[in-house]
Amino acid sequence: MTKAFISNPAIHHLLGLGWAFALVALGLFQASTAHALPIFARQTGQSCVACHAGGQFPELTSYGRMFKLNGYTFGERTVPIAAMALADFTKTRNNHDTSGNIVSPKDGNVIFDAASIFLAGKITDKIGAFAQFTYSNYDHQDGDGGWKGHWGSDNTDFRFVDRIIGEANDFILGVTLHNNPTVQDVWNTAPAWSYPYVSSSTSAVGSAQFTPIIEGGLAQQVVGTGAYVYWNKTIYAELTAYSTADGIWSFLSKGNKPGDPNHPQTYLRAYNPYFRLALTRDWGPHSVMLGMFALNVDVYPNDAEFFPIFGSGVTRYRDIGVDAQYQYILEPHTITAQARYIQENISDPNNFVYGDSQSANLKSLRLKASYIYQAKYGVSLSFFNVTGSPDSVAYASSANSYPNTQGLTPEIFWIPVQYVRIGLQYTHFTRYLGARSNYDGNGRNAKDNDTLFIYLWAASF
Repeated sequence: MTKAFISNPAIHHLLGLGWAFALVALGLFQASTAHALPIFARQTGQSCVACHAGGQFPELTSYGRMFKLNGYTFGERTVPIAAMALADFTKTRNNHDTSGNIVSPKDGNVIFDAASIFLAGKITDKIGAFAQFTYSNYDHQDGDGGWKGHWGSDNTDFRFVDRIIGEANDFILGVTLHNNPTVQDVWNTAPAWSYPYVSSSTSAVGSAQFTPIIEGGLAQQVVGTGAYVYWNKTIYAELTAYSTADGIWSFLSKGNKPGDPNHPQTYLRAYNPYFRLALTRDWGPHSVMLGMFALNVDVYPNDAEFFPIFGSGVTRYRDIGVDAQYQYILEPHTITAQARYIQENISDPNNFVYGDSQSANLKSLRLKASYIYQAKYGVSLSFFNVTGSPDSVAYASSANSYPNTQGLTPEIFWIPVQYVRIGLQYTHFTRYLGARSNYDGNGRNAKDNDTLFIYLWAASF
């Protein structure tokens, strides 16, 4: 099976990738041992393991969650700049369709994928921020087939926080301004921070093609203004309203604009509510969270030129989710597990998105567990399942008109130093767009989309 899947040229690519990753990791190791820590570690004087479970960024520990809930204000002000970069290799099991056309153009190549610059940290004793700007090296292709890069706003979160501690009560009261629903959340069940923490950006088939809108559909498109309270490290409650990130808020959606076919601006009608509730408990090396959340958004359609159509109605998405997280952290072991289920009900009375009916639904389940030893050697396993009502317009790429996609993603990774992670993922699809075989009506099977992904993910100054 392995010999049939990985050709000799692919082996040469993998060997070259290994050498490239080793050299980059060595350079980053030397830089990180000789220079300052990234922003938050330097600000608090803590190592990355203090905030990130087993060092597996962005997965937070109890201390990391408290740091974020307190507005990124622990410690002393410092130089608020850091950088992150991603190099990777993607290999699709069958990268040609039945006509011989290539499915993913950069498949089988070692690439410099993306880089981010961060401005983050403590501003005052009660105000802090996290702002990310990302460059995608292979964002899209022009009319001649050439690849174009793209700079844009990424996850951003500004906070004002006060903490009131009494004899019997501990209240954290906060206000947040951000640009991605759930980016303000502190648990890794939240869609903005959930597994996979890194995945292929160049694969056309390496993930579920259709998911609820809260799972990234509004990222860097909206401005969210919300308030939250965390009582006695037990109950978390939040209420946020989302609107379009335009006008004075356009810096939150930089890189998106009306009329851009590659990055069109999404417009919401008025203010759209989001609610979050979580129950938490920490004891010894254990921590657990049980939660729920709900989002209701009205989205204007775009016309054929990717400009918004106002005055003709909206498509309404109502997402309701439940989630749970467990952590066990006691040196040298780190165990984490997350579960999330979302049901989305869609009302589309004008058939802007759906053509067969005026209502539809999508359901998304994600399960993930990880084990890390000595904050260096890790393994993860994830299961995902997306189901939904059929529609021949919304899911035109499916021969049976269903979005249903299911699979497993095992991963192994190594953290040689605290700012570098090298990993290998393999995503295996048991169902794709409603079927195990011939899902597109042209003979392509779900397993043809199985994707090998090898990456080097690093942060430094």
